[in-house]
Amino acid sequence: MSDPLAVIAQFPGVQDAVDEARRAVDRLYRHRVLRRASPAVSTESSLRGARASAAIEGVDVPLDALRRDETHDPLVQGALRASAEMGRLGSTWRSAPRQVLARLHAVAAAGLAPQDSLGRPRSLDEAPDPLSLGPAPSAADAASRMEGLLGLLEQPTKAPAVVLAAVVHAELAVLRPFGTADGIVARSAGRLTLVEYGLDPKSLVAVEVGHLELPYGEALRAYLSGTPEGVAAWVQHCASAVTLGVRETTAICEAMQRG
Repeated sequence: MSDPLAVIAQFPGVQDAVDEARRAVDRLYRHRVLRRASPAVSTESSLRGARASAAIEGVDVPLDALRRDETHDPLVQGALRASAEMGRLGSTWRSAPRQVLARLHAVAAAGLAPQDSLGRPRSLDEAPDPLSLGPAPSAADAASRMEGLLGLLEQPTKAPAVVLAAVVHAELAVLRPFGTADGIVARSAGRLTLVEYGLDPKSLVAVEVGHLELPYGEALRAYLSGTPEGVAAWVQHCASAVTLGVRETTAICEAMQRG
């Protein structure tokens, strides 16, 4: 199959969901606040995205506590570091995704994993399961599927960025290739894909907030089924997360407009 992502894009319901997400992002990018405050909006979106990503992992902290730097939980701090690191890794994502994933894990898992394991694939067959997805693939199977994912990223595709980001996100989330902070890495890589593959080049959309509001674990379990219906359900979930993330960012813009 020369372009498997394009095949996924044709699954029932996927194109409509992707089109809706695209229209939502286009409307957001026309907001007048972005003419003068795009970097500030991106910074606030990243902060809210990091908070939501940590909440999905079970550590939910108030947004104001993050602004005041009052939260020292290592998972939350890892989510914040990964969010900040994305801005420095974008230009490398297309050419060296393995390097980017290693770096994302190194910053996300600091304080959660031994120093010598940061950025390295797990060697144990077991991995934490905070989302109740079931047993992780063995270390060997995870490594093999990771090679397949990296190969997929090197191939040209006609699929929309939402589809590519959904597959990258899901594979990292279900494979748990590092054994710690895999969810943080997966959501960071998903957002980075939306940025670098053209849907959200200014990283404005708080897509992680969308994932938090939706039945995230249920959607990943649908993907794990491997059926066209299950994979389509996951991609539709990701498209809906983008649309909800746009709503969150629009609220940021409106608040800035009011002063």
